[in-house]
Amino acid sequence: MSRLKHGLAGLGKVVALGLLVSLGATLSARAELVIDITRGNIEPLPIAISDFHAETEAASLVGQQISEVIQADLERSGLFAPIDQRAFLQKPADLQVTPVFSNWRKINAQALTSGLVRALPDGRINVQFRLWDVVSEQYLTGLQYTSQPTNWRRTAHLIADQIYKRLTGEEGYFDTRIVYVSESGPQDRRIKRLAIMDQDGARHQFLTDGSNLVLTPRFSPTQQEITYLSYFNNKPRVYLFNIDTGQQEVLGEFPGMTFAPRFSPSGNQVVMSMSENGNADIYVMDLRTRAIKRLTKHPGIDTAPSFSPDGTQITFESDRSGRQQLYVMNSDGTNPKRISFGKGNYATPVWSPRGDLIAFTKLTGGKFSVGVMRTDGTQERILTEGFHNEGPSWAPNGRVLVFFRQIPGQKNGQGDKVRLWSVDLTGYNEREVITPRDGSDPAWSPLIR
Repeated sequence: MSRLKHGLAGLGKVVALGLLVSLGATLSARAELVIDITRGNIEPLPIAISDFHAETEAASLVGQQISEVIQADLERSGLFAPIDQRAFLQKPADLQVTPVFSNWRKINAQALTSGLVRALPDGRINVQFRLWDVVSEQYLTGLQYTSQPTNWRRTAHLIADQIYKRLTGEEGYFDTRIVYVSESGPQDRRIKRLAIMDQDGARHQFLTDGSNLVLTPRFSPTQQEITYLSYFNNKPRVYLFNIDTGQQEVLGEFPGMTFAPRFSPSGNQVVMSMSENGNADIYVMDLRTRAIKRLTKHPGIDTAPSFSPDGTQITFESDRSGRQQLYVMNSDGTNPKRISFGKGNYATPVWSPRGDLIAFTKLTGGKFSVGVMRTDGTQERILTEGFHNEGPSWAPNGRVLVFFRQIPGQKNGQGDKVRLWSVDLTGYNEREVITPRDGSDPAWSPLIR
């Protein structure tokens, strides 16, 4: 049956980076190097990312690793084309002063990143970076971060976010994680476990042991908790999972079936669909009092609710019109309005963090597509379509989506694969997010704080 029809222990707390300080002269107001990401099929910006200079062998290795992660982050965004370091005419040590810009223009670089890694007496490391406009020969931005050496990967993501923000004018999304359902085993005895990883697939860990079926994990806006649905003794339960402690808490055992729990923007409520006597409606639970309020009361099936980022509205799917369509209502359940009117069925609506778009899954002509529309239903666009694409989730900057794709195997259904993919709002930059096993139901975290 189609999924569309139904709608850290051991990870450890990330140590806060101790120091963020602006570096260099304040010339950025005159710089003109900016990527316009509102256009489709953007030509990637050639950027040179040097290894970060260091005076010790251990620090030098960290500097190289940081550079590699920055390159991978920026290249994966589709907006940047990192230049092969073998073409560089200056070494990392030479870039601790103002670069010789003519050397970088010779290899067609338009932007340049240089850096420094220093080992501190207390065992921590200090990482500095600078971003330069090669064409105008201007300094753009620079920061330094002090942290434990084990946090070098997160430091790299933070630097990539700063580069992305300075050159696009938009917030980055690299210092984030993705939680999803890891799947393994034969189709009739599927094992589903919660798993979490950095947005680039690194630091992968399982959160549950697979003894109970899990579905639809979703991040709290506070970043420290995940809500998800699990079946215990064949009964659906909604859980809260604390990433820092690995502890989980049952929100409640609800009558009938429960679907698609999701946090409110404040993190103080969970909205979900619950079914009584075969009829599913939208409910909201206050996490402080555990009081439950019913928001819809309709003979149709209402499910997959998602709050707007300001918390004033909720989008959901319903078959009250005769087939699955998308609706928007006030957060108290009043004034529901249908917003999808195209051919086919619409499901899994998710409100963009920017508040301007709603992503969805669409089934039409035997194909499952992922698309976006304005919050009033206008300007519908399909970003990717195929045999089975479903379950979009937004990156925190509202420019990229992660979803899952089923890849057919044999005619009897054996050998099918389920993988995670990302796509940006242009629809051109589509990438597989590598996981050790099959994966579905992804959810993107807010920026790590």
